[in-house]
Amino acid sequence: MNLFMVVGAVAGGLVVFRIVFLWSVLINFVRRLWGLMEEWCYVYQFYRIPEYNENFQENQLYKKVSVYLGSLASLEDSDYANLFAGKKPNEIFLQLDPNQVVRDSFLGAKVSWRNESSSGRKSFVLRIRKQDKRRILRPYLQHIQTVADEMDLKRREVKLYTNGGTEAVGRWRSVAFTHPATLESIAMDADLKNKLRSDLESFVKGKQYYHRLGRVWKRSYLLYGPAGTGKTSFVAAMAKFLSYDLYEVDLGRVKDDSDLKSLLLQTSGKSVILVEDLDRFLAEKSGNVSISGILNFTDGVFSCCGEERVMVFTMNSRDNVDPSLLRPGRLDVHIYFPLCDFPAFKTLATSYLGVKDHKLFPQVEEVFQAGGKLSPAEIGEILIVNRSSPSRALKSVINALQSSNTTAAAAAGGVGTKTVRRLSESGSVNERSDDPEDTSAVVCRESVHTVREFRRLYGLLKMKSSGSRKNASFELDKEAS
Repeated sequence: MNLFMVVGAVAGGLVVFRIVFLWSVLINFVRRLWGLMEEWCYVYQFYRIPEYNENFQENQLYKKVSVYLGSLASLEDSDYANLFAGKKPNEIFLQLDPNQVVRDSFLGAKVSWRNESSSGRKSFVLRIRKQDKRRILRPYLQHIQTVADEMDLKRREVKLYTNGGTEAVGRWRSVAFTHPATLESIAMDADLKNKLRSDLESFVKGKQYYHRLGRVWKRSYLLYGPAGTGKTSFVAAMAKFLSYDLYEVDLGRVKDDSDLKSLLLQTSGKSVILVEDLDRFLAEKSGNVSISGILNFTDGVFSCCGEERVMVFTMNSRDNVDPSLLRPGRLDVHIYFPLCDFPAFKTLATSYLGVKDHKLFPQVEEVFQAGGKLSPAEIGEILIVNRSSPSRALKSVINALQSSNTTAAAAAGGVGTKTVRRLSESGSVNERSDDPEDTSAVVCRESVHTVREFRRLYGLLKMKSSGSRKNASFELDKEAS
């Protein structure tokens, strides 16, 4: 009995399978028949886009169409498509095989593309209904170029350029730009970060708007604040967000104003041009570039010889800088990078330690509110050294902030500036007389506090936490002051 039931079930399954199979074949046949009827009913216009023009120059539209077709979801339904690995890790993209067809739609109209190859000559052939061509042809081609440009921007390898070359080999030398900073990882006020992201996005999309205003399509930023507060990392994140090449201009290697103009002319579009520590350069007057040359560099006639550029200048302070350099049009956006506060610290803790909350966070916040000040770079160094133990890392941050607060309070209470401070293991501030010309600053003041010195401080704090009672202390190097 059971055998008969099994045989009956198998037979029934085969019948159902045959019915489904025949039904799918019938549906496919009807679709093909409908397609042939459409072919017969409509009159089509064909446009050929060759890889090279009559002068054997590369047809840029061909490249853009190739990139665009690779983005179509319908390409996966083509009979044949080639798979290629991109330059970035895990990047794979499709490309239409020769003599294959892919379909697309735009504004309700159906079009198709064929990749033709004959006698070594490649071309794409667009087929469009004649009744649709006047309505969609130009907008469709513009749409293709826009999508292709966006995809090229995402795929392109960002490079870092420095002006260390010669006329013979080129003034700019480049390497692949692999800085890991992103806008998400930057420790910055969330509202300010969102405004800057929106500003950058508006700039990228603003070509027509700038031209309508009669302005050059460029944007300039001033980043100022103490060293170690994340200005350079923000520039790196900005370049990665825009997928723009980064040109770092070393003014000390520039011969004169004319040489600076020549460098600018040799930069490309879609680039971020960076000049660091401009205030120090102007104060030391160590180069042959004048303030007039820098002004022309930012908004003179030569700055118009290339578009889609973002210019970025960094300074520790803008107090002693010529106001004519800071006005809008030359430096459009001014961004202050302060020493670390508690919200920025939480961002650092998430990035460095992988913790979004901790029982010691309230104590850290208290020390910040009490006046503790360290730069993000200093706090980042503590977190890196103690990354295996979040609790130890946060305790070390608390001790360092308390030490900076104690030292700052001692300085405010009348400790002379012509001394070298010494921080003992107990956290008290000692002082000794030294060279009267020495004007070193407070130990934890960010502008003179180096990573090397901070590691010494961390070693002493670690000795304290392990119960050591030795009279350990450290002293700032004179050259750091």
